[in-house]
Amino acid sequence: MNSRATEEYLEALYKLSEAGPVRQARLAEHLGLSQAATAEMVKKLILAKLAKRDKTGSIGLTKSGTKAALETVRKHRLSERFLTDILGLPWEKAHEEACKLEHVLSPEVEDGLDRLLNNPKSCPHGYPIPDKEGVITTLPTRPLSDLGPDEKAVIALVSEDDPEMLKYLATLGLMPDVEIVVEEIGPFRGPLLIQVGAARYALGRDLASKIMVRESA
Repeated sequence: MNSRATEEYLEALYKLSEAGPVRQARLAEHLGLSQAATAEMVKKLILAKLAKRDKTGSIGLTKSGTKAALETVRKHRLSERFLTDILGLPWEKAHEEACKLEHVLSPEVEDGLDRLLNNPKSCPHGYPIPDKEGVITTLPTRPLSDLGPDEKAVIALVSEDDPEMLKYLATLGLMPDVEIVVEEIGPFRGPLLIQVGAARYALGRDLASKIMVRESA
């Protein structure tokens, strides 16, 4: 099997499975590939004992598939940190560039990046970075859109797939580790009026649903 294609499929399966069972159509859509090409690759992953199907037809990772996926996830998120923290690349461009780097990093370069970056725990978008043993620590989060009036929270992570959205959120200061307060919610599930420091912004439900928050300390 093509090593790069295998890594991309396993990484996609891991990320999608965090939100629930993964159907083949969803995997194809996420990767921007045809159903036929996706079906063929999934078949190869299953034969290699890296993936499996359950009785409902959903696709999941085996233990060895999860280990391989986390190795790629680690390289990707370390690359994002390097690109933003060392090279100064805007966070909305880091994901796409890291997708290229993750397939060419040797273990030695991976270790070097980890040391250079002082063992970072998360990528610029807030997603946790697995350690060398594949252990990944996640904290409970929920969408910002689920918060009620007067609730306070800290931004934990932001969906990394939409560069224009990331660029917009950066102009508002809505980035990981920033504390926000929901002041009001528009009627009939309208927009949320949130406070960020001394500033106030109205966020639509769709945008707020892509920002995950954790409890404020």
